Amino acid sequence: MRVWAIGGLLVLGALASAGSAAAGMADRVGATFALMIDDFTKAFSPLEGLVIGEDGSTLYLDIGESGGAQAGQEFTIFRKGEEFHHPITRKVLGRYEEVLGYAQIRTVQPRFSEALYVPIEGKPAPQPDDGVRITRGRIKVAVTPVLDLTDSKSRPDLRRVPYLLAVALEGSKRFQVADALAVSDLFASGGAHVQEVLALPDRAVRVSRKFEVAGWVVPVLIERRGVVYLDATWISAVTGTALFSRRAPLLPPAAAEEQRFPWEPASED
Repeated sequence: MRVWAIGGLLVLGALASAGSAAAGMADRVGATFALMIDDFTKAFSPLEGLVIGEDGSTLYLDIGESGGAQAGQEFTIFRKGEEFHHPITRKVLGRYEEVLGYAQIRTVQPRFSEALYVPIEGKPAPQPDDGVRITRGRIKVAVTPVLDLTDSKSRPDLRRVPYLLAVALEGSKRFQVADALAVSDLFASGGAHVQEVLALPDRAVRVSRKFEVAGWVVPVLIERRGVVYLDATWISAVTGTALFSRRAPLLPPAAAEEQRFPWEPASED
């Protein structure tokens, strides 16, 4: 009886230690992503400009580095139409707009940028003087589960990570995050796979329609020479391709500790 009790205590201790370590790893990922959030926010700062030229699938925009353009940004291309008026005063309130497609910036110069033209079927091709913009409204995004590519034999429980990333994205006031529970259920049931969102554009686009998002944030853990890195990649919901990625070594447990809720136990990894 005494042997069973000692063995039981050892097993419980091991489980508690593993649980604490797993929780600690999740917090380290969340804290590391919090350091990247400014880069994501800047990439989606509200911007508006004009198409100034086109050459097949390449568009030239009048927004350059000095105006806030960055490689990886995705603009909506629109054409202004007729004016619309107040029904009583007849004052001009604005113009109707027709969305023509999208422009994904590839190269940025000081005063202009080059972008890949992504057409919308049935819409006319853009011309000089058509507008481009990144909306001032919040951009809806979804977060996938973590893809763990490290060589660690003990796989930590990282199910909390999408929620931690969602808090950081929502806290930036620039993003609206799709229901994390609904997204988690889809991946847990096998309805989608993180690898597909990363590597299969058509699949990524189809999954995006389920949540009506503009893009995905895909967190990936990789290990290089004993150091674990968080790689956070933005996948466009328009084309299903990666527009930009940020990578950083995971913060140590002591730094991640500040990100925990007051009522949570301390991490021990």
